[in-house]
Amino acid sequence: MSSFNYFTKEQKERARNTDLVQFLRNQGEKLKRSGSEYEWRDGSEKVTVRGNVWFNQYEQQGGDAIDFIRRYYNKDYPDAVAFLLNQNGGQIIHSFSADKKPKELKPPKPNSDMRRTYAYLLLNRCIDRDVLNAFIHNKMIYEDKEYHNAVFVGYDPKGKPRHFHKRGTLSGSSFKGNVSGSIPEYSFHWNGKSDKIFLFEAPVDMLSFISMHKKNWYNHTYAASCSVSDRVLFQCLKDNPNLKMVYLCMDNDKAGHKANRRISEKLKEMGIQYKILTPHFKDWNEEWLNYDERSGQLCYHQVSAH
Repeated sequence: MSSFNYFTKEQKERARNTDLVQFLRNQGEKLKRSGSEYEWRDGSEKVTVRGNVWFNQYEQQGGDAIDFIRRYYNKDYPDAVAFLLNQNGGQIIHSFSADKKPKELKPPKPNSDMRRTYAYLLLNRCIDRDVLNAFIHNKMIYEDKEYHNAVFVGYDPKGKPRHFHKRGTLSGSSFKGNVSGSIPEYSFHWNGKSDKIFLFEAPVDMLSFISMHKKNWYNHTYAASCSVSDRVLFQCLKDNPNLKMVYLCMDNDKAGHKANRRISEKLKEMGIQYKILTPHFKDWNEEWLNYDERSGQLCYHQVSAH
């Protein structure tokens, strides 16, 4: 059962008016243009999408963005609203036509210190200090000045920052979102020299997994899609020809399982080896918080491989 959430009328309208086409694209879903609408497939069922509304052609039912999340992401009303607000950084996702330029990427201004971010990641999330410092040293994590969010930075191969993901650090905060103008292909990731890449939904999950498997961790490649998209994965495979083995490490929930299936099908078609690793708990941070280092037990089970 989800905890009760209070939402203002404005927040509900923001969630309800989410552009589903852009939302699904950000999740890495395939859409087919059909006149003024788009077609999206949920298994064998065809769903038409336009703006913030959808319609299931098979069942002759539809609704708005909140209804979509409740049905296809298996969430109740409060969780659906929170999910949309978090995915959108608390803002409405607006679609734009091909003739318009994408929004300019404006990095959040850094704070003079990182006390809140350190406290959040070290004390709240229990990320290993050495692992955290490696990312900070490489200017991949900092604290923003305005709201003291933890900011996770993704770079392109030339070392230019292309993606900024923010995570609230206040106690009880569930805020998270990508800065407008961020390019999903370059979300938060670490390039190693081995042939292995591990894909996660969130930066905190990625750091948690590394904390659990700390030995020579920097030799491998890790990526956080900051959603359930596969864009950063395929960009990493393109930019790093040394990568031969993909580990899909999405959350242990309906959305994560669906993403694992979708991405594994693509990898199988491309002849790329993969394994699906699923935490026993909901996500990798929860797994890390319940991990007993003394036992040396691997806190995941392999679901499938190819």
